[in-house]
Amino acid sequence: MTTPLKGACLIGQSGGPTSVINASALGCIEAALASEHITTVYAAENGIRGVLSDRLYIMDLEDPYELSLMKYTPASAFGTCRYKLKDFIVDDTDYKRILDTFRKYDIRYFLYNGGNDSMDTCSKISSYLNQNNYECRIIGIPKTVDNDLLGTDHCPGYGSAAKFVATSCMEIYKDAKVYGTGSITILEIMGRNAGWLTASSALATYKGLGPDLIYLPEIYFDLADFIADVSSIFEKKGDVLVAVSEGIMDKSNTYISAYFSDLTKNTDAFGHSRMGGLAAGLASFIGTKIDTKVRGIEFGLTQRCAAHLASGTDIEEAYAIGRVALEVALAGATDQMVGFERIPGKEYQCRIKMFDLIDVANDEKKIPREWINAAGNGLLPAFIDYALPLIQGETKMLKEDGLPRFANLKKIMTT
Repeated sequence: MTTPLKGACLIGQSGGPTSVINASALGCIEAALASEHITTVYAAENGIRGVLSDRLYIMDLEDPYELSLMKYTPASAFGTCRYKLKDFIVDDTDYKRILDTFRKYDIRYFLYNGGNDSMDTCSKISSYLNQNNYECRIIGIPKTVDNDLLGTDHCPGYGSAAKFVATSCMEIYKDAKVYGTGSITILEIMGRNAGWLTASSALATYKGLGPDLIYLPEIYFDLADFIADVSSIFEKKGDVLVAVSEGIMDKSNTYISAYFSDLTKNTDAFGHSRMGGLAAGLASFIGTKIDTKVRGIEFGLTQRCAAHLASGTDIEEAYAIGRVALEVALAGATDQMVGFERIPGKEYQCRIKMFDLIDVANDEKKIPREWINAAGNGLLPAFIDYALPLIQGETKMLKEDGLPRFANLKKIMTT
């Protein structure tokens, strides 16, 4: 076992929030506060942007009770960002600022909670610090409702979002049929290049109250086939419920949402197109082909912030992986991401496993083709077996006057 470093710990949050990202932060913070080797615990305001601008919160000054409520508080408690670091060989300006901040506060443990791009950020910072002989242990903590990080069986945040999607689909299914006059409902669900979250709508279908058709980015989308699929089910049932991933593409790798709006006008710091409008566009298109009531519903941010419906399993795993991230850093691990490995067996079990950041950064895990039906418009039992355990259990969120009681942090700055 490597001797723990003596120094401060810094945690940051990055990318799109989830309903359990703060549970991971809490696990890490509580473990750091309890360690004799950690001198001070900081949290960066708005992720790596806070490190660059020297805006850090002092966690040692927070009320322990308010901190504990982070376990059931959605979104990013310290703020987040989408900021792409350039290769330091090309431009090391940001890296010099990061190193200055680390030296100023004697940061010896840096834990970054995010998705693919965040793991890339960790890997780049680790390489730069190594080249500059600054000893700091860097660990990535996974987070994404997209569930697309390589290596790990699943990502914290996915189970809760999947539970919300499946539940919402069941509720919409019931509502869509009340008039008995026929209708088509298109549900747009998050997922740019991987369809894990959209696939979770199949959990509702598994219960007999879900989408008739499910379209994922893993399978090329064809409008003619889509209309044929919808028409066939409409003729048989009179009502059709369809789930589509926001990132479905045609065979030329053009986003279907680009058929209805210009995605090039709105991109993030990593050059990703900001999605949206697909359900409305497809609903309008279907309305020209089939004479019935058609509506498009975009789930939007509700998918990732619905903490009131969070999975108990997801919450506890998110908290545990945050604690372990700090523990393995103290034990000497660096330049790695904590993740999950599923243990084979009838009962669901996962163990925490380490993955090299370089293997995780900037790549994506897709749904296996063998989990998707032959027609490419639905999921098979293998996916249900995978996803169902992840949505189990209920949140223990505190309520006041019938409404959630979220963490209220002081957020005292260093400067």
